[in-house]
Amino acid sequence: MSWEVLLAFAGACVLLALTPGPMMSLILANVAAHGLHAGLWTIAGSLVGLSFLVTAAAVGMTSVMVFMSDWFDVIRWIGALYLAWLGFERLKRAWQGISAPQESGAPAPGGRSWFIQAMAVSLSNPKVLLFLGAFLPQFVNTQGDVGRQLAVLAVTFLVVIGISDFAYTLAIGKARNLLAGNRARLLDGISGTLLLLGGAVLATARRP
Repeated sequence: MSWEVLLAFAGACVLLALTPGPMMSLILANVAAHGLHAGLWTIAGSLVGLSFLVTAAAVGMTSVMVFMSDWFDVIRWIGALYLAWLGFERLKRAWQGISAPQESGAPAPGGRSWFIQAMAVSLSNPKVLLFLGAFLPQFVNTQGDVGRQLAVLAVTFLVVIGISDFAYTLAIGKARNLLAGNRARLLDGISGTLLLLGGAVLATARRP
């Protein structure tokens, strides 16, 4: 595999990471509501979900990818309803003027909660299924060592997605500090709206 092909693939991964979608909505919503540490847990859960999908694609686990495709509509609707529920909860808290957990003294959701949220949304993300199912094979030279190429592409995919997610998570985390304190209701409103938008993206996604 040439460096040109690898750089082109990395660029495609960056575009995938920066394209607005359900995972970006979840990351930004968790950062807005709970801070940078919530965003980092969300990224970790996302990468675990992506690791499962890219490994299935790389090692030729067609049964897994076929299952994800066959159940695509069910999976995306579960993800969409889950994000919508999280969004309504945040908006209700903002409407009622309930303090964020960290400000009211109540325990905030733990890392496990954010991790599981992200992994579930990652596995139901239609743009990832489309990318891995239709776009990834275009970067593989069938006349070369296919296994090695897929391994390199899989690692590149995870590294680039992780770095891209971390970059904008860090940026929104710094911006959040400017809205801390008595603007907690605004943060809840923003995060709730982002989650609803992410749910809408999943609900309107087409089968890959």
